[in-house]
Amino acid sequence: MRIEVLTIFPEMFDSPIKSSLLGKARDAGILEINVTDIRDFATDKHRTVDDTPFGGGAGMVMKAEPIDRALEKIAEGLENPRILLTSASGRKFDQKMANELSREESIIIICGRYKGVDERVLELHPIEEVSIGDYVLSGGEVAALTMIEAVARLIPGYMGKIEAGENDAFAWGILGFPNYTHPQEYKGLKVPDVLVSGHHAKIDSFRRRSALKKTLQNRPELLEKIELSDTDKKFLEEIKNENK
Repeated sequence: MRIEVLTIFPEMFDSPIKSSLLGKARDAGILEINVTDIRDFATDKHRTVDDTPFGGGAGMVMKAEPIDRALEKIAEGLENPRILLTSASGRKFDQKMANELSREESIIIICGRYKGVDERVLELHPIEEVSIGDYVLSGGEVAALTMIEAVARLIPGYMGKIEAGENDAFAWGILGFPNYTHPQEYKGLKVPDVLVSGHHAKIDSFRRRSALKKTLQNRPELLEKIELSDTDKKFLEEIKNENK
């Protein structure tokens, strides 16, 4: 997969994309990530990429021309790239969207800044606005890195063992189950007996029930979006009775 990032702060990507699994994936040729400075496509000596909004009001707006030129240049040689703009007005990024994007051959992410971008950029290109949550950030660089990380780990070969990602939180559509490691007892707290029993069916059952319990406590709305098995419904009924 090839990911192109357009930003006015390219230095924010230097360390993250060279570190950990992202760096290893790039070195192995599994993932290509390129970062382009939008200021390189400004035409004035000050490399201006923003201006005051028509109609008045506080804040600045990212200009259409530099972004448009950058997109035209970056898109050369790419066949139908998926173009995303980090924006508080966008579709919420979630695991489902991460799965969608992981199947693309190429993605372009424009990092929004200030009050947003000139609307004409969205009229000139097939851009999807994407938000990572209902809060405000100073810019889209952190959001872009979040999306890159979520998408990259779904690419075949990215992780050492594919099962390492299969049981992540949201992989089932719900939150993840609690995990434990050595030592078996710490400050009087013991690992649940079932996890050291070697009985895989019971372990799977324990983990599923625990994941449902955590989801019911922290994100109950997720349970309305998935198809629950009869066993899931039984677990949830037991958990609700325990809470009573």
